[in-house]
Amino acid sequence: MSKDSQYLAIIDLGSNSVRLKIDQINLDGSYQTKQYEKRYVRLSSDMGPEKILKPEPIKRTLKALTEFRQICDQYKHLKILAVATAAVRQAQNQSDFLQQVQEKTGFVIHVISGEQEAYLDYIGVSHTLALKNGAILDTGGASMEIILVNDGQAEEVVSIPLGSVLLSQRYDLGDQISATNLFNAIVKVDQVLSKELWLNRVRHGELVALGGCNRALAKIFRWQQAVNSSRVAPVHGLTMSPDEAFTIMQQLLRSSRSERAKIRGVNKERADVIVGGLLPLMSIVRQQQIQQIQFSDSGLREGLLFRYLEHETSLENLITL
Repeated sequence: MSKDSQYLAIIDLGSNSVRLKIDQINLDGSYQTKQYEKRYVRLSSDMGPEKILKPEPIKRTLKALTEFRQICDQYKHLKILAVATAAVRQAQNQSDFLQQVQEKTGFVIHVISGEQEAYLDYIGVSHTLALKNGAILDTGGASMEIILVNDGQAEEVVSIPLGSVLLSQRYDLGDQISATNLFNAIVKVDQVLSKELWLNRVRHGELVALGGCNRALAKIFRWQQAVNSSRVAPVHGLTMSPDEAFTIMQQLLRSSRSERAKIRGVNKERADVIVGGLLPLMSIVRQQQIQQIQFSDSGLREGLLFRYLEHETSLENLITL
């Protein structure tokens, strides 16, 4: 490692996956991503109305975090920022789980609020995409974060405890999807979003989407539009019309879980939750007659990175709104 740089590791423990991103930070403020790892752990699986993290998801998560510890130990001068979002935030056995994590991996994971998560999404998006007026939607496994951007500033930041895993399990959207279950899921999402009256301010505007299922939609689209495999558009900054999004959604709805897993752009680990995960996006697009959907590869992890570069301070200060 250069004497003029250090390393920053960001661990993002979500409801569906856990990710590790290690960046080399230089004195001039520049950075380069050195390693990126993702494990599908489905931590929020079967939490139920009692909101209890179950043994098998915990076991998968501890295994992934142990692997991340082995990776982190290979770096010198490494600072670690580890955060957890909706699944751990909602869990009644949160303290026991975090204690297990610390005992087995040494990671001290900070649980951030939904509003903090939304604001970090805004930081990640606003530093990398031009969005003057519109909304940002991050759909995760157990929650969705929505941000209203007005004149480049975040005016509203909300977190709603409804995501791809919860919707897919609650309404049986994992494999063949019945009309009744789909209708009930759509009604639920529409009802929840209709309570956010400020969303009317983005009517006919632009929506920036992030989160695994939304990015999967972009990946399907880019492969469908690709002239050849060597000329595939990047997800970050990719734009799509509502009609193009609806066409892909129809394809996903007609497919079984195994058929969805074969669609280029859909990871097999996401095939059972992608329909549920796309319902919030489709709802906002329909309700607000969105004119264009843009996709972002930057979100919470990049928001933490940019806050670190700007402040180089403690995690508690980094995530203070």
